Amino acid sequence: MPLHFIFLSYHVVLWSCLINKIMKYKKYLDLVKKSGAVWAKIIDPKNVVTAEWVRFKCQYGCDGYRSCLTCPPYSPRPEQTKRMLEHYSKALIMVYDVPPDKTERVLRRKLRKDLTKLERVIFLDGYYKALGMACGPCNLCKGCDLTYPCKFGDIARPSMEACGIDVYSTLANVGYKLKVVKSYEEGCKFCSLILIE
Repeated sequence: MPLHFIFLSYHVVLWSCLINKIMKYKKYLDLVKKSGAVWAKIIDPKNVVTAEWVRFKCQYGCDGYRSCLTCPPYSPRPEQTKRMLEHYSKALIMVYDVPPDKTERVLRRKLRKDLTKLERVIFLDGYYKALGMACGPCNLCKGCDLTYPCKFGDIARPSMEACGIDVYSTLANVGYKLKVVKSYEEGCKFCSLILIE
């Protein structure tokens, strides 16, 4: 067999593998875009940054601390999250625009539900380790009863921040520049993550 034919065949196989990998996750990217995401990407979880300071920001600066079962101190600690990420080779990260108005709370609840619906689609496609992380404190209940199991255990998920993920550094690592919101008149971004396999 001529050498140029072997070389060409090798490249055809490589391109075929690459296209199959891209198409494998395209369905999920399309579903995320359909739900309103302005940006989404399949990433390597090695790009996800965990840090102890993130947990401190939850404790000192967020009114969600100790107020729901998906927030610290009930959520996984940064070192637990870091160890868990080692069990995954792919993740889907997504960013949503949030207008500077009173719909923020409603939108966060909708996105939390959309996240778990997509997590279920991924799970049913055979990725049994699929696990979502939402954005911000859970708002599925008016007030979380911390003495009982979660009423919405099937859709309640901790946020990336609650698990010690540095969202700014993680997004920067994968090509998205998240800016600090400086006033309530500015719109903000909601960022979520689904660990896939």
